[in-house]
Amino acid sequence: MRRHSCFVFLFCGIFLPGILGFPQANNSIDCDSLLPNYEAEPQTSAPPYIIAVSFDNFEPENEVQVTLEALGDAGFKGFNLQAREIDGDVPVGTFKITDPNTKGLECHNMTNSAVSHANSDVKQKITTTWIAPKGVRDLQFIATVVQDLEKFWVGIQSKTLTPTHSESVNVTGKNKRKVCFSV
Repeated sequence: MRRHSCFVFLFCGIFLPGILGFPQANNSIDCDSLLPNYEAEPQTSAPPYIIAVSFDNFEPENEVQVTLEALGDAGFKGFNLQAREIDGDVPVGTFKITDPNTKGLECHNMTNSAVSHANSDVKQKITTTWIAPKGVRDLQFIATVVQDLEKFWVGIQSKTLTPTHSESVNVTGKNKRKVCFSV
């Protein structure tokens, strides 16, 4: 009986995660390369996912709503979403975790510098809030999205967001006009 119990435990630990599908606790996406930690190759076709953002411009401490969404009925089980400066390779800013299907990740010793899946449920859309840091240049949100163990896309990008220097932006992101008078 003891051998049978060991076999069941071993079977569940090794094979069950693959049977149930990505992601499980051991199947993560690398913070730097954005590649999942298993052997499949990324898709080269156009991704059936988009990253939408609530604003084109930001100032430090602004909150930007970021949505990762499947086009059609594609759905996804796993993802890693970050903000990176254009041509940058490390995450900038932090995420406020507001969606129960998401969790914050620590990349480069920065808490919540990336956001990922909290479960293996099929998702059509997740929404999160990104908080802009000080001293960053133009940036994009970049993601890896995993449909299943065989299909994933790396490097999905949002439109470019630009820091605002000449105008003031309040915490809701709406522009405030500056009025100048000469005497």
